[in-house]
Amino acid sequence: MSGRVERCKALVLRHIDYGESDRIVSFLTAEFGLQKGFAKAARKSRKRFGAALEPFSQVVVHWGSGRGQLWSLQEVELLNSRSGLRTELERLALASYSVELVELLLEEGEAHQQIYELICAFLDYLSQAGDTACARLLLELRLIYLLGYIPHLLHCSECLKIFADEPVRFDAARGGSLCLQCASGGGIEISLGTIGSLARSLNVGHQQFSGFRFGQRTLDEGGRMLSQVLASVLPRSLKSVKFL
Repeated sequence: MSGRVERCKALVLRHIDYGESDRIVSFLTAEFGLQKGFAKAARKSRKRFGAALEPFSQVVVHWGSGRGQLWSLQEVELLNSRSGLRTELERLALASYSVELVELLLEEGEAHQQIYELICAFLDYLSQAGDTACARLLLELRLIYLLGYIPHLLHCSECLKIFADEPVRFDAARGGSLCLQCASGGGIEISLGTIGSLARSLNVGHQQFSGFRFGQRTLDEGGRMLSQVLASVLPRSLKSVKFL
C-alpha cells in the first residue's frame, strides 16, 4: 500500500484533537471495519476536510499508509452530515450510544458489511425523526443477531420445549428463554407476545426501521432482555447509556 492512495466510504464515529491542529479520527467501513486515521492540520485545512470529520457523517475517505496502524488521511469528502441528529438531545444521545456499541462489539480491522449497513441505516432513520424507542430495540436485537449472540427465543434454551400458551422466563446467562420448570424461579418474566414480536422482526431486512410499532410492554420487556444479553458480551459497561 506504500505510496498509494486508497479510497472507501466510511462512517465517522468520533474524533479527538491532537497537538495544535491535527486530529485522530475513528471510522467504521464495510471493507476494513473499525479504523483510525491521522488528519494532519485538520483544524486548519477547510479544503481537505471541512466539516467532514464530524461524528455520524457519511464520507469518502482518501488515505495512505501512515504511522503504525493509523491511516494517513489525504482528503475526506462529505456525503451526508445527518444534521437531523443534532436537532434533539434524545437523538444525539442514541446516535452516540450506537457508536459506542459498535466500538465495543467489533474488533479493530474486522470487516462486517452488514453491521456497517445496519448502523448507517439506523442513523439515517434517526436523523429523519424516526421512532427512537422502536429503533433502539431493533438496533440492539439486530446487532446481537448479526454477531451471533442471539438468545433462544421461541423455545426453552434448556429442554428445547416450544412455547405455546404459557408463562415464559428469560435469563441471558442460561441461553435465553426458559419454561417455568427449567427456570425454577430464576430469570425475568417475559410475555409470549414480546418474544414473538422480537423473533418476527428478525425476518425483516436489517436496514429497515420504518413501519414498526411495538407496544409498550414489548419495548419494556424486550429492552430488559437485550440489556441482559449485551451486558453478558460487552467488555465493559456503556458510558453513553446514562444519557438515554
